[in-house]
Parts: sequence; C-alpha cells; structure tokens
Amino acid sequence: MNITLAAGGTGGHMVPAHALAAELKARGHGVMLITDDRGAKIPGLFEDVPTHILPAGRLGGGPIGMLKAVRSVLQGRRRAKALYRDFTPDAVVGFGGYPAFPALLAASSMKIPTILHEQNAVLGRVNRWVAGDAAAIATAYAEVDRLKATYRGKVELVGNPVRESVARLGTMPFPEFDDTAPLKILVTGGSQGATVLGKVVPDALGKLPPKLRHRLQVVQQCRADDIETVRARYAALNIPAELLTYIEDMPERLGETHLVIARAGASTIAELTAAGRPAILVPLPTATDDHQTANAREMAKAGGARMIMQDEFTPETLSAQIAVIAGDAQALSNAAERALSVGRPHATSDLADLVERVAGGASPLLVGRVETAQPSLAMGAPA
Repeated sequence: MNITLAAGGTGGHMVPAHALAAELKARGHGVMLITDDRGAKIPGLFEDVPTHILPAGRLGGGPIGMLKAVRSVLQGRRRAKALYRDFTPDAVVGFGGYPAFPALLAASSMKIPTILHEQNAVLGRVNRWVAGDAAAIATAYAEVDRLKATYRGKVELVGNPVRESVARLGTMPFPEFDDTAPLKILVTGGSQGATVLGKVVPDALGKLPPKLRHRLQVVQQCRADDIETVRARYAALNIPAELLTYIEDMPERLGETHLVIARAGASTIAELTAAGRPAILVPLPTATDDHQTANAREMAKAGGARMIMQDEFTPETLSAQIAVIAGDAQALSNAAERALSVGRPHATSDLADLVERVAGGASPLLVGRVETAQPSLAMGAPA
C-alpha cells in the first residue's frame, strides 16, 4: 500500500512520523512525507523517504494574517491533491501541526481515509479541526484533554512511536550506579533547546553535595545563542560538561544516562518511558493548551519523574530534587522502573497495524490489539 504522512515541522511531530515511516517501509509499503521547511531540515530524519514541502499558513495575526493563512492552506490543499493523483495513497496519517492541515483536507475531499496521531495529552488544534472526518484517532495517553466524547468509538491508545534503538534500551539493564560511580546527567530542551535550562541547571549542579557534585558527567543541549555562556558557567564551577546545539545520537546518549532534566514534550516523554530513564520535567509554560503539563502528569504520577513548574524552577529547587532522586542508588533505580512502567515500547508497530487496517478498508478498531483512550474531564469542552 501507499501511505502519506503529514507532519508539522518540530521534532515532536516529526520523530514519531519518522518511526512510523521506517516500520511501514519495513513492511513493504510505499511512504511519502508532507511537511514544511523546518521539518525537512531536521537532521537524521526521512533521508530515504520522498519529501514534499507544501505551504500551510498559521491561522492568526488578525484579519490580514487570517486571510493570508487561508490562502496558503488552500494552495497547499490543491498541491496535495495533485500529489495524491500521482502517489495514490491508501491512507493519509496526520501527526498534527499546521503543515499537516492542507494534506488532511485534501485527503478528505478525495475520500482518502485519514488517521490522526496525537502525541500530546491534549488534542492539538489541527487534529481538533479534522477529527470529525478521521477514520481513526491514535492517542499516546490514556487521558486526552480536548477530545470530544463523541469520538470515543474511533479512538485507539497506541502510545507515541519512538525509534527502535530507543525502545531497545528498555530491555537492557539500567546503567550501573553506586556510591562511587559517575552520575551521568542529560539535559535537553527538545528540538529547539531551552534557554531556562542553560540558566538554571549549571548553578543547580554546583549546589549539590560534594559526594554527588564531584561525580558529575553532564551532556547538555543548548540554544546556539546560549552555548558559550553556559560553557563558561560550567568551567567556572569546574563541572565537566559536553554541550551541543542538537543531540543527533540521542539513543546512545540516553542509553548511558542516569537522570534526565528536560522539557515535557511528547517525544521526550515517550523516549524516557520506553527507555526507562527517570527525569525532572520542566513543562514549557507557553505550550498551546498547557499540553506539556498534561504530558508530564502520567510519568510523574507513576513516580518516574518529578515535575517543576517554570516559575518555581530555581537552582535551589532543582538541586534539592536531584539530591533526592540521585542521592540514593536504589531510589534512582526505582524511579527508572516506574518510568518504564508507563512506557509503550510497541507504539510504532501498533500504530502501523492501525494504519494497515484503515488503509486496507477494515474497520479500524475491530481487528488487532485494542486499548481505548478515555475522555478526561475536559473532553466535553468545545473544540
């Protein structure tokens, strides 16, 4: 079969789409990607998949901005329809983000079945707009806000696809850690980095008790504008740290990490729980519908993560939390197990199964392993 994937241009949308593409290709299907300029430039993704960049305006910016956005969406829809006449997809899978919108509109107008994948614990804006026409909605969390109860019959809980190299970490032992071993910490703000992590984390690590501080080995992702300032701060504190603007070999880095300090993006949490890595999560306060706070709640409730809101994210608070988690080897190991307990390492294959059922014309939720996401208290809210 031929499957078109449509994804917005951030890592949160692109990484699960990439994982699904690899699985579908391994099963012998043809795959095409529709995205925007940002998505096409993310390193290491979709290198062997035909990629098409379509216009997709971001709706907003007053009447003039809305007019331009609608014009761009309609142009993208026309181009997507032309692509579909050549590629003839059996299904179109949308991963959210504005670049997915025209591709999904084109599919619905041509009676091509669509599947939506929602990475976050809040149904995203584009997915809300097109959910009514979707044949199936695949979710990453058991509770999803802003998902209407009337859609329950076409919802399937699959999880958030991660790369096979990440999922494999969950079957391997947690990195050895005792009273003398190095404490390896990974700091990441998602595909775009996070300035606040660069401001707070070095000073927090500098406040740790000497028995932990002297054993630190840090890998930290920084924004390009921040990296030299952060490097100087670590040097002043005499803490060994490797700084990068983008962590391309994330599976390898994650595999040797004891503790992660990160934003609460959907792909980040999916990888942490699939690999079984404890974390301190700092949700992005400006995330649409506060979806990062919602993303973090399952992992935090299980005991695999601690959540610190950004207005409380200070060196003192962070240092205290690190000391609690990593100050005892057994506590760190227990947190790792609890993180793993909420992971869904089979998300990629489960999503691929769902796509095959829809593309093959079967009732999407009647065949195969089914686990249905439940509406949260906020599901009845108007979309």
